[in-house]
Amino acid sequence: MFRFITIGFLFLSCASVENDIKYIELEELTIDQIQSAYADGEYNSVELVKTYLKRIEEIDVNGPSLNSIILVNPDALKIAEQLDREYKAGNIRGPMHGIPVVLKDNIDTNDEMPCTAGARQMANAMPLQDAHIVKQLRASGAIILAKANLSEWANFHSSYSSSGWSGLGGQTKNPYVLSRNPCGSSAGSGVSVSANLTMIAIGTETNGSIVCPSNNNGIVGIKPTVGLLSRSGIIPISFSQDTPGPMARSVKDAAICLGAMTGVDNSDSKTIPSVYHMEKDYTQFLNADGLKGKRLGYYKSNLDNFWRIKRNMDEVIKILKEQGVEIIELDKISEGNINAPSFQVMLFEYKDGLNKYFASLGPDSPVKDVDDLIAQTLADSIEMEYFDHSRFADANEKGGLDSPEYLEALEKMHRLSREEGIDKVMDDHNLDAILSPTRGPAWKTDLTNGDNFRSVSSSSPAAISGYPSVTVPAGNIDGLPHNVSFYGREWSEPVLLEIAFAFEQVTKHRIVPQFRDE
Repeated sequence: MFRFITIGFLFLSCASVENDIKYIELEELTIDQIQSAYADGEYNSVELVKTYLKRIEEIDVNGPSLNSIILVNPDALKIAEQLDREYKAGNIRGPMHGIPVVLKDNIDTNDEMPCTAGARQMANAMPLQDAHIVKQLRASGAIILAKANLSEWANFHSSYSSSGWSGLGGQTKNPYVLSRNPCGSSAGSGVSVSANLTMIAIGTETNGSIVCPSNNNGIVGIKPTVGLLSRSGIIPISFSQDTPGPMARSVKDAAICLGAMTGVDNSDSKTIPSVYHMEKDYTQFLNADGLKGKRLGYYKSNLDNFWRIKRNMDEVIKILKEQGVEIIELDKISEGNINAPSFQVMLFEYKDGLNKYFASLGPDSPVKDVDDLIAQTLADSIEMEYFDHSRFADANEKGGLDSPEYLEALEKMHRLSREEGIDKVMDDHNLDAILSPTRGPAWKTDLTNGDNFRSVSSSSPAAISGYPSVTVPAGNIDGLPHNVSFYGREWSEPVLLEIAFAFEQVTKHRIVPQFRDE
């Protein structure tokens, strides 16, 4: 297995990095602390980027070798230099000015970085323009620091797989215990934030791919309402469920980044309704007393089968009640099986979305369509070493989006997850939000048998409905973090952030990883 690019190459091309680097303490740094240091002249964005690049080399490539970064942006220092010139001239773009951000490598950038989805067939795929959210981030003053490794094709490629593995980038490691899994598909995004290799990372989720790696890596993740953030320029799985979202070490930092990415994109019809709901500053909703008087539904699913997670959640519920929350226990959320129609919708939309994405790369696209993807993948011994990549063929057998089978599955999925699901249970019990354990602690990585998902999981209700979810550290088991998720109605990001922030301020459960090798 090989890395797509070595960090050492970047340092050779930027000879001044090793000689004049100004050491900056990066661990648990916040956006507010960075902006305060910029204002005081303590350091600038060039020095900050150099420090992050050196830490990536020491920890991600060497040292514990976390394998979370698939490619460093060769323009990162040049971007930082320009932003420093603007800062000195008094042109400060906002709170994201000079803030390093890592992108999951299924998000397009129109620079010297390909967009690969972690697949060897896509190693030379050069997008013709930035993804819409990347344009928004650049306009806000963010520095695109690197691309993150991911579960290949956002973990929709095989009948079983190891989260955080890609044919191009190899297996990403969990920073708490290196033999444990980081979850995915936004594995590298979660690890890079948790290990303090970046300030912020952007992940994407279809079902669990932001909240699960946030859980396994002990960080905050926001899975927004589908349509709050554009998906244009992001390698797709499902038009109905896909969304990008910020991953950070604190609710406030995630909220700052979320606001920087909102905006209607005429290339993504799902964003059009967001004009009535989006905010540019979500920090206005961060109220330390935000738990008082809230009514939260507690959906425990099969939690009774996992007593150590239940014990931690009992403590979470105790804390919430002490803060003035009324807890209503829920036996169920949806009236039927929402996963079966969702899976069918994903297969139909995957085929359609991939073919459109390959076409967007123009005549130089290294993959022409799903037929070509299947042929190239099956012929690649590294790609086929561990996993079967059968999802491509499953999707390719489906018809178009005018198929009655697709339309029936889409209607059933939305009805069961929305009006007969989250909306109904929240109306019936007059709830402000629903809470559940996000997942159990990280399992051991296993390239032979794939992921061990034998634990609680709560991503599906919000993911399949397209509604928002915020996950926050809620404790640990044997030093491995686990999170609680707060989710609710469409466009309810303000109340979810209020709840999540207040919970975070009371509990402070974020723990710094120690890269245990066991």
